[in-house]
Amino acid sequence: MKILTALSGPTDAIERTHALKEAGAAGVFTFEGPHDVFAPLTLASTVGGLDLMTNVAIAFPRNPIHLAHQAADHQQLSGGRFVLGLGTQIRTQIEKRFGAEFDRPVARMTELIAALRAIFHTWSTGERLTFRGEFYSHTLMTPNFSPPGLPYGPPPIYVGALGPRLTRATAEHADGLLVMPFGTKRFLHEHTMPAVREGVAASGRSPDQFTVVPEIIVSPGEDHSGTRRLLAFYGSTPAYKPVLDAHGWGDLQPELHALSKQGRWQEMGNLIDDDVLSTIAAVGSPQDIAAHIRDRVDGVADTVCVYSGGALSVDAVGEIIDALG
Repeated sequence: MKILTALSGPTDAIERTHALKEAGAAGVFTFEGPHDVFAPLTLASTVGGLDLMTNVAIAFPRNPIHLAHQAADHQQLSGGRFVLGLGTQIRTQIEKRFGAEFDRPVARMTELIAALRAIFHTWSTGERLTFRGEFYSHTLMTPNFSPPGLPYGPPPIYVGALGPRLTRATAEHADGLLVMPFGTKRFLHEHTMPAVREGVAASGRSPDQFTVVPEIIVSPGEDHSGTRRLLAFYGSTPAYKPVLDAHGWGDLQPELHALSKQGRWQEMGNLIDDDVLSTIAAVGSPQDIAAHIRDRVDGVADTVCVYSGGALSVDAVGEIIDALG
């Protein structure tokens, strides 16, 4: 099984990537947080021999041309081992933090994927760029602004999704699905995968032409207070309520949401009991964590992204990889 883990920022990206490679990691990913999502991967590409992935770059505030240039450059820097992972985020973040439009996110994401493919096709073939959609329009690409071909081919496009409509659309139109870290084995197998199978069938592809990459929160050792707070943060968001509903824990979401509105973050973590903790996160010894990962993704994936609420040490990553064999 291939394990990717997170780079949290650019300052130690090269050193951490070297260490993670030595520990047996197959690659590194970045997420949209306090740092730019592409910069650490630019630095990590200097290490070589590892998969690089944005997991995820928030799509709607970015123009497809911007995304295409970033993706093409990182595909070349990595020697063809880059994955452009995109996400929608939630309406509040898109509209209030980024000042961008969020309406009809499934249709918007589907069209953005098509726009990216049209841009990559023009760069690969030299054919005229003629993409006209409802949300995006790209009809000019002169030689001055075109990369000199795509020597490693266009990078694959994965999308992070949780709800059934976006999951199905991702499976129909994208190259892979990034499974949200706030998840469980039951939700993955009983809710996510049926939508994936519908979308792949609608695309006319075979299942082996679509990739599913789960992301799993890991919590090594015995102190899981930070992980409880992380799960409480996720659980306070209405978009993640279906995961809790799948286990009969739906009443927890509005309770967490109410506390978050009051800024009572410490108390929120106290509501994540051991059952919720160990169902959503992989906790305990490296062997316990490895067993949880194997059990959750059996029959679904051979690549997994892992991260934690705090700093996940290189040693811990290496121990988990060793336990996975």
